[in-house]
Amino acid sequence: MQQWQSQGLYLFFLPPYSSEMNPIEAQWHQLKTHEIAGRIFDNEYDLANAIIDSLEHRSQQGGWSLDRLTLKSA
Repeated sequence: MQQWQSQGLYLFFLPPYSSEMNPIEAQWHQLKTHEIAGRIFDNEYDLANAIIDSLEHRSQQGGWSLDRLTLKSA
């Protein structure tokens, strides 16, 4: 490790979960606070459709593609 540091290489260990390092977390935060906040859904199906519609809308606005979306239910 010392030899690597002398060559300018440093290792930083991240915690097991680093939401700020995961780009989808920022999208999920925006979705929860702006797209579906304050809405009441009759069932999981309606919530899932709202999430899908919101993500598709955000991807079109952002100019990025939404290749696959999978929602798992219990």
